[in-house]
Formats: sequence, C-alpha cells, structure tokens
Amino acid sequence: MELYKRIIEIVDANLIYCLIPIILTLILVELIFKNRFETKKVLNLIRWAIIVYAIMTLTITLFGNNLYSNDSTFINRATGLYKIAYWIMLLSALILPFTLLIKKLASKFWYVLLIAFCLKIGSYFERFVIITTSFHRDYLSENRNAEFTDSILFGIEMLLLQGMIIATLTLGIFEIAKRKKTMHNKVYEK
Repeated sequence: MELYKRIIEIVDANLIYCLIPIILTLILVELIFKNRFETKKVLNLIRWAIIVYAIMTLTITLFGNNLYSNDSTFINRATGLYKIAYWIMLLSALILPFTLLIKKLASKFWYVLLIAFCLKIGSYFERFVIITTSFHRDYLSENRNAEFTDSILFGIEMLLLQGMIIATLTLGIFEIAKRKKTMHNKVYEK
C-alpha cells in the first residue's frame, strides 16, 4: 500500500500538478499556430492520463483507506463541520474526471482545464491557506517571511516551467511521429 501511495505522489509531483500549465501551453500553441501541431492528440493523451489517475485515486480512496485505516478519518471529515467542502473536493477529484469519457466534452481545451483544476482543488486551496496565513504571522521576523514567499513563488515558477516543457516535448513527439508516418506512407506510394 505504501508503494502505491508513493507512486501516486510521484505522478502528482511530475504530472498532475503540471496539468494546468500543460493545457494552457496547448491552448497558446493552438491559438498561435492554428492546427499546425497535433494539439488535439496531446489533449486526448492528457484526457486519458486524467482518467487513469482518477481510477488510481478512486481505488486507493475506496479500498486502500478503508482496508488499511484504523481511524475514522473519512467519517469525521464527511460528517464534520466542513462536510460540504470535503464532499465538493472529494467528488470533484474522484467523479468529475470521468466526464472526460464523453468525447465531445473531452475535446474542449477549457473543459479539460477545468477538470484539471478540480482534480486538485483541495491541494490548491491548502496552498492558498498556507500562503495567506504566512503573510499574517506576527511572530516571525521580516526576513523569514520573505524567504518563505520566495520559495512559494519559486515552486510555482518551477511547476509552470515543468508544464511548458512537458507540453512542448509531447507536441514534439507527436510531430515527429506524424512526420515519420507521412514519410513511411510516401515510400509505400512509390
């Protein structure tokens, strides 16, 4: 179970948190180059990555947490003071990604962007709370507070850069595959 959770953490750090910059990069490429690159195919790949990730997290949530959990954390969160927020986060992370199985919705960049945001809305809200409370701490010195916000901004910049690199590499791979396919078809036509 620990290995499974570790794999999800690695996928989170290297792909899922970068989905928003990846999709924004694809939107930008589509707007600038108008059907020049295989942006729809890359969007389809991202769609299936989101669906597979949702299946993995749904599996770990339903089976892993219930089988290996000794405490009643889920029940406390689902029926506690913040139950509405918890259910919104849970449903948007576990159920909403399956709407990407509808091909008409999944072909729209902005809808996939919305799903990518909703997939990790709880994590984004948690980061927002951490950043907001760090600005209002009276017991830290000025230098310590500035270093903290710099590290948060650096982390966001790295996520943006990582997402843009992943989108560019994926577009490049699809472009190379398209060119090889056309070259292969031209050889057989002769």
